[in-house]
Amino acid sequence: MIRILLILLFLAGTAGAVVAYGDPKQIARAGDSISYLLRQKALSSPPAVHVSRGKGGEFALKARINGVTAPMVIDTGATSVVLTWETAKAIGVPIDMLEYNVDLETAGGNTKAARLTLDRLSVGKLTEKSVPALVVPRGHMKTNLLGMSFLDRLESWGVRSDKLSLNGYPEVSRRK
Repeated sequence: MIRILLILLFLAGTAGAVVAYGDPKQIARAGDSISYLLRQKALSSPPAVHVSRGKGGEFALKARINGVTAPMVIDTGATSVVLTWETAKAIGVPIDMLEYNVDLETAGGNTKAARLTLDRLSVGKLTEKSVPALVVPRGHMKTNLLGMSFLDRLESWGVRSDKLSLNGYPEVSRRK
C-alpha cells in the first residue's frame, strides 16, 4: 500500500513539474529529486530503542559509555547523566583528579558530584558524543542514571503502556 502511494506521489510530483516548468531538463531534475527523496524516506528509518518496564517500575538498560558496557536506569527527573564512582573508574575517568563541587540531590539524599564529559554514550543504535555527565563519590549511588543531558538530544522519547521508546534522528546522507 505504501509503495503504491509513493508511486502516485512520484507521478503527481513529476506531472506538477511538467506543468510548472515546461523545460525538459528541469523536469528531469525535479523527477530525480522527488525520486531521491522518496527512496531516502523509504529506506532510512530513524534509529529507535524500546525498553520494557522492570518489575520495580523502572526502565533499565545496558549502555556503552566510552566503549564500556554499563547498566543504567532512565531518569527523566535527572538533569544530567549521573555515573557511579565505580562506572567512572571502569570507563577510564581519572578518579583522583575529579573535583566534587556540584550540589546534587539524589533519592538517597544530598551529595556532591564532579562534572565530566563523556566522549561517547550509546544506547542500542542511538549514539551521542560529548555528553555532559556527573560522577558521584564512591558508595553514594548504586546505579547509573540516564538523564536529560542524553534524552534531550533525541528526536523524541515517551512511554506507552509498559514500553519506553527512545527515538533518534534519521541519518542524513549527502547526495553525491
